[in-house]
Amino acid sequence: MSNLSATATAPLILPDILPIFPLAGAVLLPRARLPLNIFEPRYLAMIEDVLGQGRIIGMIQPNAPENQEGTTPPIFNVGCAGRITSFTETEDGRFLIGLTGICRFAVTEELPLETPYRRVKADWLKFGTDTAEPEDADIDRKRLAAILQHYFKLQGIAADWNAVQNTPNDLLVSSLVMICPLAPNEKQALLEAPDLTKRADMLMALLEMASMPQSEGESAKH
Repeated sequence: MSNLSATATAPLILPDILPIFPLAGAVLLPRARLPLNIFEPRYLAMIEDVLGQGRIIGMIQPNAPENQEGTTPPIFNVGCAGRITSFTETEDGRFLIGLTGICRFAVTEELPLETPYRRVKADWLKFGTDTAEPEDADIDRKRLAAILQHYFKLQGIAADWNAVQNTPNDLLVSSLVMICPLAPNEKQALLEAPDLTKRADMLMALLEMASMPQSEGESAKH
């Protein structure tokens, strides 16, 4: 087990072996919340197992094209663990859970498939600062707001701009990384960014590029 200090008085114990939920395009970041609709039997079994054992699972993206066949596609080397902080069972047997991000992890080894779901050995040390108090990073909120307004308009995304303005920097950037329809490799790069400032700068650059009109060369293609 790894013991990372979340606060001076409340150590956070993270498991060495972590059940994982590989899901393309879905990333979790520390302190952010991800709602999940669980219906596959293997992941229903995973949730049932972890509810009495710390309630921690790892979100990680498959590192393979979406159309690649095979039951166990490769995964990226970095994911983020979350704790189940809300749970509802539906009448048709699905689990609706809320997962709150705790800490990123590096995969050191994937274990043999002895359970219906996949498990990995997790290394937490590189990301120990994830469990500390959020950093007070200097982010150009005015530039970010301008980029978001243009990007959301193009994507048809409705936003509560008062809520956006009042959300702390770390939660705002994390939420945007999670909800914006970016490519899986772009989301992975944002997940692995070393700090909030670099993640925010990368996010703004990606959103600006996604909002640019097609180049003349692209528009001339038939």
